[in-house]
Amino acid sequence: MATIKELSRKPDLLSGGHRLCAGCGASIAVRQVLLGANTPVVAGSATGCLEVSSTPYPFTAWKVPFIHNAFENSAATISGVEAAYQALKRKGKIDKDIKFVAFGGDGGTYDIGLQSLSGAMERGHNMVYVCYDNGAYMNTGIQRSGATPFGAATTTSPAGKVRAGKPQQRKDLTQIIAAHNIPYAAQASISHWKDLIKKAEKAFTVDGPAFINVLAPCPRGWRVGNDETIEIAKLAVQTGFWPLYEVEDGEWTLNFKPKELKPLVDFLKPQGRFRHLFKPGNEQVLEEFQFQINKNWEMLKKRCGVE
Repeated sequence: MATIKELSRKPDLLSGGHRLCAGCGASIAVRQVLLGANTPVVAGSATGCLEVSSTPYPFTAWKVPFIHNAFENSAATISGVEAAYQALKRKGKIDKDIKFVAFGGDGGTYDIGLQSLSGAMERGHNMVYVCYDNGAYMNTGIQRSGATPFGAATTTSPAGKVRAGKPQQRKDLTQIIAAHNIPYAAQASISHWKDLIKKAEKAFTVDGPAFINVLAPCPRGWRVGNDETIEIAKLAVQTGFWPLYEVEDGEWTLNFKPKELKPLVDFLKPQGRFRHLFKPGNEQVLEEFQFQINKNWEMLKKRCGVE
């Protein structure tokens, strides 16, 4: 991995002045990922917070060639561009090494974009797909997605007398994509920037498809302060809600191994979307949530060969 000094000299490929909310985790994720690219990059993004706020016509915050895709087909579009590039290279019409990266939020990745993503991974395109996971369809009104955590309140899984937020567990997309047997899949967080940039460098280097799932908190949807984005992301890792790991050619590695995880409530309490869970009567929901986190953590450690 490049040193801090070397990284500080690299140009910022997503400029400031865009219209994303203060404290938005998406732009932080994009900057960190693009710092891992050491060759020219072509980027695409599904419709969502990142796209609508970084490319309001006629302006753009992107300093790389950028393609706006529909909500569900960022992976398909970038895989097509990569295929065209490979054809031109075979014909000798282009000799430059170029990498291709698609970005999408959890709505456009976990849910309506999963078919597109799965197809691109299965076909083996030499591309990177990055999901910036903020846990809901934030751009359209904070509706629940497949990434929304158990118990979280959203506009379509409201907390009330009938239910204490979303009744389902979140989808484990990183493991789903790893099951495609691609060269590289990883889970990362904007709070651990060295880990994320290192994973991005690996993703851009491998020959074939690579996937990174990045936790990117949304202050508005999570109901936290604009200055708490990094801290809440760090707590997600420290409590085991969002483990950091990677799968390289089938080999599983746990990248963050604390002696003991912090209690899950340390991550939940600061967030307004979980406020209802701390009212009398919801103790069982908190216990179930902690049980699932512990269970998943032990299963992941076993898979990674960690005692």
